[in-house]
Amino acid sequence: MFADSPQGGKSVEASDASEAKAWLLLIANDKEAKDPTAQTGETSHLLEQAAKPGNLARALLNVARNKGAAGVDGRSVDEVVESSRWLLPKLHRELLLGSYQPGDIRRVWIPKPGGHGERGLGIPNVVDRWVQQSLLQMLEPVFEPTFHDSSHGFRPRRGAHTAIAEAKAYVQQGYDWVVDIDLSKFFDRVNHQRLLSRLAHRVQDGRVLKLVHRMLKAKVVMPDGTRVSTEKGAPQGGPLSPIMSNVVLNELDWELKRRGLRFVRYADDFQIFVRSERAGYRVMESTRRFIEDHLRLKVNEQKSSIDRPGNLSFLGFCLKKNQEGRVEVHLSSRTEQRLNQRIRELTPRTWGSSLRICMDKLNRYLRGWYGYFRLCTEQGARRFNRFDAHVRRRLRAIIVRQKGRRPRYLFRHLMQCGVSVGSAAKTAYCRRGVWFKSCTYGMHRAYGNEWFYDRVATLGRLWEQQNDKPTWVSSRQLTLFG
Repeated sequence: MFADSPQGGKSVEASDASEAKAWLLLIANDKEAKDPTAQTGETSHLLEQAAKPGNLARALLNVARNKGAAGVDGRSVDEVVESSRWLLPKLHRELLLGSYQPGDIRRVWIPKPGGHGERGLGIPNVVDRWVQQSLLQMLEPVFEPTFHDSSHGFRPRRGAHTAIAEAKAYVQQGYDWVVDIDLSKFFDRVNHQRLLSRLAHRVQDGRVLKLVHRMLKAKVVMPDGTRVSTEKGAPQGGPLSPIMSNVVLNELDWELKRRGLRFVRYADDFQIFVRSERAGYRVMESTRRFIEDHLRLKVNEQKSSIDRPGNLSFLGFCLKKNQEGRVEVHLSSRTEQRLNQRIRELTPRTWGSSLRICMDKLNRYLRGWYGYFRLCTEQGARRFNRFDAHVRRRLRAIIVRQKGRRPRYLFRHLMQCGVSVGSAAKTAYCRRGVWFKSCTYGMHRAYGNEWFYDRVATLGRLWEQQNDKPTWVSSRQLTLFG
């Protein structure tokens, strides 16, 4: 009776998943999978290479590493990994026989940064993401040598940081006017036939092209359950969508190179750097004609502009020249607004759980945020201290709320923290609100900055440690303690 329902079912499921991943690692590390002769540049038998067990095993491990939500069929990533022992041979046969049919794509709407509308995201089934990843691993070595060096989005050893570094170099050279072009609904307007023709220039295996075509034609299931057919566009959310965007816009890259223009592109976000405003308007008009007439895409006139780099946001950053003429990397105003909003969401004053849980969630977000925005230079990173001070005050407000349900409770708590009687009384029995009390001398005495340094990720200190810089001190502090 007890054998049919063992204790600790969750640990059993975790064990099954780990055993399946161990089996996939064994298949992925097979000598045949690592055969250097597999990638010879020959694309007439690309489907056989994509359907090899070793390649499929590596693809599923990559999908499992990226996690992600379930598709229309409701199967999660863990469920597919656990069933990989019998799914992998089945998928191998279906791909080689040409009987594999992609499932529908689940459409979800996510809010755009700043609250400006919503962006449609297509979530394929996990098995379909598995197949797309296996194709990506074969297509990437084929198309990677053909991409321009100024294209940084979703490419090996490239990313947002390399894009900002190249843009910074152009501004330093004197190209201090930027043509910022925004493509309107890029992923929804991709022409299927044009995309397939670009793929056919490098891929000789027609079966791969047919498979990609079936994926592009997969029906989309809207949130209300309606199934919509797709005549154009590429679903944004699958592993193949990034390389598809690079294939489509690669022609634009080389056209800009042919015209002798300096540009930086990250997926469908790109900026062109010129020396004067007049040249910017000329380049804007000619580039818009090429995009709309040749690539059959649409330029968003409202979001496209010609301006100084310090007034434009690119990948969350903006570039400004200091008094010495050196280019500094700053946070864009949009990035600062999003960070302030996220801090408020993670530190609500009505937080009813443990303060440690709140700080743990805050640390996970701040460390991830810093991993991306650590590229800011010294002047731009000075803003980090303001965000750190804002985080500390919001946490002090939570403490006041939790410890000060009655003024005498907060008074006793501050006394236990070593605050003097007068300072504790001024804070606890103040008639002002929680936000005012969080900035009083008593709260700063009880919970000073050093107390938070050991518990909360501090952006300013992280930047100082990475760049080996001394701690920043304000002029007021120099007057007080100098």
